[in-house]
Parts: sequence; structure tokens; C-alpha cells
Amino acid sequence: MVEEGNLKDRIRRAQEGDKKVVKAVEELKKVGIKTLRNEEWEIEDGIIMKEERIYVPERKLRSKVIQLHHDTPVGGHGRRWKTMELVTRNYWWLGVTKEVGKYVDDAMLVKDTRIKAKH
Repeated sequence: MVEEGNLKDRIRRAQEGDKKVVKAVEELKKVGIKTLRNEEWEIEDGIIMKEERIYVPERKLRSKVIQLHHDTPVGGHGRRWKTMELVTRNYWWLGVTKEVGKYVDDAMLVKDTRIKAKH
């Protein structure tokens, strides 16, 4: 997906601005270590990965990731667990389950409100 490729570049730039993560990555580079804690964290093509999934540092980008996997024909406005499965195949951040759940719940609320407004 072109959208997802652009998103990957935006995530890379956001990771560079995440001072705590940047500092940790720089420390790893200084000592020549590419991984931390049994390959849990890695740096691939300049992108920080956790357990082979892209680390997403910013809330705005996290919402975009969820939207891409929920609001598409492939995602089919999926329920919580389908959206969660799609998001976590390639992305990770602390609290991902909670954020996906909130997004899906909010989307369902909007959908229900629209249906009730039509009647």
C-alpha cells in the first residue's frame, strides 16, 4: 500500500524525535549491539522494531495505523479482535490493545448514532 509506505517514513521520522528511544538506540549503536533482551528490540533500515513489529511512538501515527486497518475494505470495519490482529501483525506500542479497543468502540458508537438518526 502506498499509504502504508508513507506511514512507515512518517514513523521513522517520529522515532527520530522520540528522545528516549533515540538515546537508547544510540547507546546500542555505540556498543555495536543490534538487539536488546533476546532480540526483542532491533533496528532495521533505520526503523526501531519490537519483536519484528514497527514501534509507533506518536499518538497521531497510532491512530492512522488503526484507521488503515479498521476503515478499509480489507479490514471491513472489523470488530475489536479482527482490527487488533491486523494492527499487531506489523506494529507495536505500549497500550496498543487499549487504543485499538477505544477506536473500535468509538467507531461503533458513531455507526449506531447514524443508524438511529436515519429512523
